[in-house]
Amino acid sequence: MVYIGNWVLNSIRGNDRFTDYDVVESKVFAHCANTKMRSLFEIVEGEVLPSAAYEEGGIHEAIMEYEDTVFFEILAEELSRRDMDDADIRQDNQEELNTRMNEYMLEFEQNGVENLELEK
Repeated sequence: MVYIGNWVLNSIRGNDRFTDYDVVESKVFAHCANTKMRSLFEIVEGEVLPSAAYEEGGIHEAIMEYEDTVFFEILAEELSRRDMDDADIRQDNQEELNTRMNEYMLEFEQNGVENLELEK
């Protein structure tokens, strides 16, 4: 969980990282040394880092699956709100929003973005 959180916060920041999250990640992974999980970390230039085996063991696939799900959920909601003329969502139109979102989600599950078209 620490790795995922640090990835979400820092993966797009380049050199402008939140280094305190790197420190927390290193501390957590350092605890693996006292367990049967030594393969989860490595020491590089004196710093405890997640090992290549850890990083290549499926964690990024899980992150990508999460990102895809969030992308499609946000897109479905934005398109649904657009279709409703960006009306404020209240109790009386929440069901309409949910219905529209479910229709978009079904489309995305079946076809991804293949049928999306952008018009100027």
